[in-house]
Amino acid sequence: MADESTQSIVIDAPPEKIMAIIADFPSYPDWANGMKEVEVLDTGSDGRAQQVRFAIDQGPVKDEYTLKYDWAADGLSVRWELVKGTMQKAQVGSYVLEPSGAGTKVTYTLSVQLVIPMIGLFRRKAEKLILDTALKELKKRAEKAA
Repeated sequence: MADESTQSIVIDAPPEKIMAIIADFPSYPDWANGMKEVEVLDTGSDGRAQQVRFAIDQGPVKDEYTLKYDWAADGLSVRWELVKGTMQKAQVGSYVLEPSGAGTKVTYTLSVQLVIPMIGLFRRKAEKLILDTALKELKKRAEKAA
């Protein structure tokens, strides 16, 4: 598996509001940069998505992939892994939410292994951009909704 990248941010919103945004996959194209299409393929008995197909287009990066989700019973974390992908051989990620004062500390961890090898420096830059964008856009969405 590829190296793992982790970043955290504090969002001025309660954990349940943030997790609701994370779990609302059909709205991703409205706020997540590069997300063109998101389709929930399967849901669990709790109504949460278990498999989701994504189509992204971020300039030179275009991909279509399906992720399988595992939601924590306490509502404070979600983990996912790649089921199938066009450009990816593997992907494992998670969001972990921790109450922090009046807000919530959100930690995003991601590990991606591409079909085509990428030089380490470029891969790390791409991972940093993905993590920065994901957390900042989630923060903007959650604080606007709070």
